[in-house]
Amino acid sequence: MKTRTLGQSGLEVSALGFGCMGLSFGYGAATDTPTGVKLIREAVDRGVTFFDTAEIYGPWANELMVGEALEPVREQVKIATKFGFDITDAGERTGGLDSRPERIRQVAEASLKRLRTDHIDLFYQHRVDPAVPMEDVAGTVRDLIAEGKVGHFGLSEAGVDAICRAHAVQPVTALQSEYSLFWREPEAEILPLLEELGIGFVPFSPLGKGYLTGAITPNTTFAADDFRATVPRFDATNLSANFALVEELKGIAADKGATPAQIALAWLLARRPWIVPIPGTTKLHRLEENLGGAEVELTAADLRAIEDRLGDIPLTGERYTPAAQAMINR
Repeated sequence: MKTRTLGQSGLEVSALGFGCMGLSFGYGAATDTPTGVKLIREAVDRGVTFFDTAEIYGPWANELMVGEALEPVREQVKIATKFGFDITDAGERTGGLDSRPERIRQVAEASLKRLRTDHIDLFYQHRVDPAVPMEDVAGTVRDLIAEGKVGHFGLSEAGVDAICRAHAVQPVTALQSEYSLFWREPEAEILPLLEELGIGFVPFSPLGKGYLTGAITPNTTFAADDFRATVPRFDATNLSANFALVEELKGIAADKGATPAQIALAWLLARRPWIVPIPGTTKLHRLEENLGGAEVELTAADLRAIEDRLGDIPLTGERYTPAAQAMINR
């Protein structure tokens, strides 16, 4: 597995990471711990050194799984986790935000225990909290870095103003936001800013929450415990309207002797040398397929063809429900 450095931070990770959320949360029934641990270790064996989790995934279950899986190889890997959501002492998600300095410290200490480690390599604010000045958030993480409990500071789904304010207090190593051939909004303002400031980019949902794999069709329905069942982009009308993108992607993949997922990941890797996508899966064969995307070389002609064939296809459907969307790009 090739490696990349996130921004100017010196944080070196595998070119593709592993987004662990789906093992415990969001996409239906949670994977049992032994199976999840085994899959994470299979990823390590195949060269993955960058693993993404968060306290809210479960809550807590995903960090516990990641901690168990990576404890034997802790010195070989980098672990990213997140703070910023309000969780009750009973482990219930309230839907609210909480990035008060005392809460950030509480999360850091608890995450260190669940992850079975003495430091968090990359500590993200999961969503910008309008009730807490960004300077206070960045300053708290700066102090945790000075104490050796955190290696690097990250933001997730933050907008231009929040990124700039945070970076002025504590250099931001990486921004994590959605980016794929199915969602290209970061190209307008975010990518130019990250390049200017020397911040790495970690796209989550690089396969469009599964849509770009070709496994989802206009007739696909989602179980009640799959969050895509509530996402406008995945309702029947939008699945059908957007399928032209998938059909074109399949054709491009066939021409390159690759799968649609591999082309989608290779395209992201070709966008900037400091982009590190974090596809997730619960299946070994999908893990191996995804990692094959790092081996697909897209020429300048290939990239022009992708732009010509996919760039002007209109896409419909909001990313999230209005309540969830309200927490994004503050």
